[in-house]
Amino acid sequence: MKLKILIVTIFITINSYSQNSKLSLELNYPIPFDNNFIADNYKSIIDVGAKYRFINSKVINMGVALNAGVLYFKNNQSYLQDYKVTNYMIQPKIFGEFNIQKLKPFFGIGYTSMIFDYSGSNNGNDISGENDTQSGIDFNVGIKYLVLNNVFVQIQYDYIILDVGDEIIRSKYNTNVNLFKIGVGYNFN
Repeated sequence: MKLKILIVTIFITINSYSQNSKLSLELNYPIPFDNNFIADNYKSIIDVGAKYRFINSKVINMGVALNAGVLYFKNNQSYLQDYKVTNYMIQPKIFGEFNIQKLKPFFGIGYTSMIFDYSGSNNGNDISGENDTQSGIDFNVGIKYLVLNNVFVQIQYDYIILDVGDEIIRSKYNTNVNLFKIGVGYNFN
């Protein structure tokens, strides 16, 4: 009973705060695809995001967004190669969102940083605690549909072009990352 009262109190507080807010929160499942090193090796865990609209008009909303996601890769081919790589993605961007009744097509441009954190051993060498960061420009398009007044479902596509540096061969396989995200969210408006 106390838990129900707490949940109702939190919901009422959020709704009363949200009357003047331009914030939305989202929870996505990222799916890497295409012929690239991320899609061939990494599995999805989660992507969370927040959007803040600083321009609201009848036709288009403009704002800033931040997404953070986690992917992982486990290599256990032998006792000499038993390691795990966790990929933490941080994606700040600016976005535009069209207002077409319940449908909200959106687009964005930003920057993605992928932090690769290693643990385990590779060829007998302990690589735990080692990390590498690759970053690049991110183009994003998608559409969300308002299921309820403030609740939405969405699909989106991120095309990321990484600047891999001199130590990695510059090829489409190593630099281009494609992510498809399916998610739900809540508009505080």
